[in-house]
Amino acid sequence: MELIWKTLYETAKARLNPRVLSPFVDAGGVAAAILTDRGNVYTGVCIDTSCSLGMCAERNAIANMITNGESRIVKLVCVMGDGRVGSPCGACRELLMQLDPHSPEMEILTDYPSGATVTLGQLCPDWWGTERMRTNQP
Repeated sequence: MELIWKTLYETAKARLNPRVLSPFVDAGGVAAAILTDRGNVYTGVCIDTSCSLGMCAERNAIANMITNGESRIVKLVCVMGDGRVGSPCGACRELLMQLDPHSPEMEILTDYPSGATVTLGQLCPDWWGTERMRTNQP
């Protein structure tokens, strides 16, 4: 396994901190770490709310990255509360695809012990926005 995957996994795992913030909000049961094309790592944790306005760990990490002026992710790790690696949900996959023309090349860790990965493009074949992304570059 590449050292960067170990680093991203351990960085995300260190952010796990399940807690109840109020009778309506839980946080920290899932954590994510992303590596950008500039070599920076951003993290986030899930925020679960009773009104469904929460946010997955991946989207929280993406918000952190965007706040810091970046938008291209090259690697992503999501760590579940039990330490296993998880896969982005559909809403996260969609946001990830919309971020950057290179998003389909993003690697996602699918198994920590073996270092197995998948690309976002493999998780989102025949994505609806491919043509628009190609023809409407900022």
